[in-house]
Amino acid sequence: MIRSNVVSNAAKKVIDSNVAIVANGSSPQASIDCELACIELLERCEHLSICLDQTSLIMDEYAKHLNYAGSPGVGDMFFKYLHDNQYAGKNIELVTITPILAENRGFEELPENRFDPSDRKFLATAVSGGAQVVNATDSDWVEQQELMNQLNITVQQLCPDCSTRQQN
Repeated sequence: MIRSNVVSNAAKKVIDSNVAIVANGSSPQASIDCELACIELLERCEHLSICLDQTSLIMDEYAKHLNYAGSPGVGDMFFKYLHDNQYAGKNIELVTITPILAENRGFEELPENRFDPSDRKFLATAVSGGAQVVNATDSDWVEQQELMNQLNITVQQLCPDCSTRQQN
């Protein structure tokens, strides 16, 4: 099967772990509308083009918050789907990212930045895969819009009210 590498930025997605956490109902700051938006997106996971990193940093992040059994929540179902299908060559693309020791970068794919170190793996994967980031509740993606512009990365905000709220 030949897969075209010409896919639009919006077609391929890197999904921040907060989307699955919200879909599981485990994020108190998320509204019901936010939770439903996350559920609706993740229920379509087998029809999405999803990017993960070959080093499994994103899957390791998901594993901290989600259940390999695929239940009880939609976020868990999404995680199980990724786990079971990441090497099947269907709709999941594994891309190379290169961790580096430079504290102000984190990954070879990124310039110097002040981005949350725990979110850099998602950003580096989006850069490497030419993908859009999907976010629910993390304000860093909005606060770092200049960096997103510099890297030509778009962010789909499922819950704009939550992602722009200042966290105390």
